[in-house]
Amino acid sequence: MANTPADLCYTKNHEWVHVLGAMARVGVTEHAAQMIGDVVYVSLPTIGMVVAPGDSCAELESTKSVNDVYAPVAGVVKTVNDAIADTPETINSDPYGDGWLFEIEMSSSEMPADLIDASAYEDMLASDG
Repeated sequence: MANTPADLCYTKNHEWVHVLGAMARVGVTEHAAQMIGDVVYVSLPTIGMVVAPGDSCAELESTKSVNDVYAPVAGVVKTVNDAIADTPETINSDPYGDGWLFEIEMSSSEMPADLIDASAYEDMLASDG
């Protein structure tokens, strides 16, 4: 079973969200990183980009596929993790730490109803398997 930190929220598309005040830091889960394979290229969103939940706003390219990353919350992209452009393999080795992708300043303090907690995410993975 993949590592699923309890202090994060998750999407059904395998993104994680860490909310700090009005900011939401976003990355892909360890499960997603394992499924994608070795990440060799990352396309990050543009700072200032306005996103809604479910918008495709980044891409991860591995040796076997290209995968969209979707915005889990509505708002404006304020920060991107430029370091992973040079070391995309960080997404595989540290998806919940240095492998984060971008931060969104949320347009609402209300979390989308379709975000799930760690327990529900693990249940979803178990039922998919």
